[in-house]
Amino acid sequence: MTAAPTGTVDREGPFCCSGCAAAYRLVCGCGLDDYYRRRQLDPDVPPPKPDDDAASVDYASWVRTDEAGEARLALIVEGLHCAACVWLIESLLSRRPGVISARVNMTTRRLVLIWREQETTAEVLAGLINGLGYRVVPYDPALLGRAQHRRERELLRAMAVAGFAFGNVMLLSVSVWAGHSEGMDAVTREFLHWFSALVALPAIAYAGRPFFRSALAVLAHGRTNMDVPISIGVTLAAGMSLAETIRGGPHAYFDAAIGLLFFLLVGRYLESRARGRARSAAEQMLALAARAVTVVADDGTRRVLPPTQVAVGMRAFVAAGERIGVDGVLVEGETEIDTALIDGESLPKRAGPGTAVFAGTLNVGGPILVRATAVGDGTLLAEMARLLEAA
Repeated sequence: MTAAPTGTVDREGPFCCSGCAAAYRLVCGCGLDDYYRRRQLDPDVPPPKPDDDAASVDYASWVRTDEAGEARLALIVEGLHCAACVWLIESLLSRRPGVISARVNMTTRRLVLIWREQETTAEVLAGLINGLGYRVVPYDPALLGRAQHRRERELLRAMAVAGFAFGNVMLLSVSVWAGHSEGMDAVTREFLHWFSALVALPAIAYAGRPFFRSALAVLAHGRTNMDVPISIGVTLAAGMSLAETIRGGPHAYFDAAIGLLFFLLVGRYLESRARGRARSAAEQMLALAARAVTVVADDGTRRVLPPTQVAVGMRAFVAAGERIGVDGVLVEGETEIDTALIDGESLPKRAGPGTAVFAGTLNVGGPILVRATAVGDGTLLAEMARLLEAA
């Protein structure tokens, strides 16, 4: 698939391996060959390639199944390039019998699959994606955190270089501006221009990479985005200033070019941090419910189960100081519950038999027994996390 010529799908080679050839035939056989005309490949990201010797993953252990027989699985998709990849994966999976929903979030690279358990399996669906050349792994928030951290570090380094160069070039520009009224000779002015070029041009080449990469990727496929005018403006300003410096002209605008980059990088970095905080909030919400639940059997024996294995109707024991792991109704005991996570109320609320309680809230009083009415993805906490992620 990866070696198929961009914009054409009427031939089958050359391919780098048999896996890519098989992926190409799979895409074309499903009538999804328009993918090759839609995709926008980032030259700095290696293309997806089927991994024949990858270790097997037990996807079934990560599947959640509800009472209606609908199974749900969350996966991280490695190798996504653009919206065409999202379209290809969603289109292929939605054509599979039994699949109810297949949604890919391009920002988080998270794929949420919902299917009828009796008609297909997690291994079959994951195998389809692997056959396209993408690699899927069970959802792990740490993977997204590391990727986000790398991107933020790159932006921070670029911003630091641009800020350092901007400050120094501005000092040189102030000298040139002041020299116009103080009788500065042409030789001194030309020297300051050359010194500004020596500082600004390498900084522009380094700090502008996040914009230049994106602009080149979309222009190669006849499209445009906001990074294209940014790249054009910065490149033209720097190029014109260099030309003026070479011919000994009185004006150069290296300060404007590097200053524009610096302020754009500040905005891009703050945007990345805001996205990261929103994603982190959703993950932390889910983490509050992802703790062991102590289930009490009818004979009074207790066993500790992961939240995914707790069924509706089971009784859960919650000790003082523990977070409740399920949505339910309090059936035994009296306590106070900190519900700030749900409603923002800072003061704990009194709770007794018959009181509705929710996953993620904190039991700050005595021990209680809760009969589960919703577990896992059906809890109010999970729904809040889904809404936050969608926002």
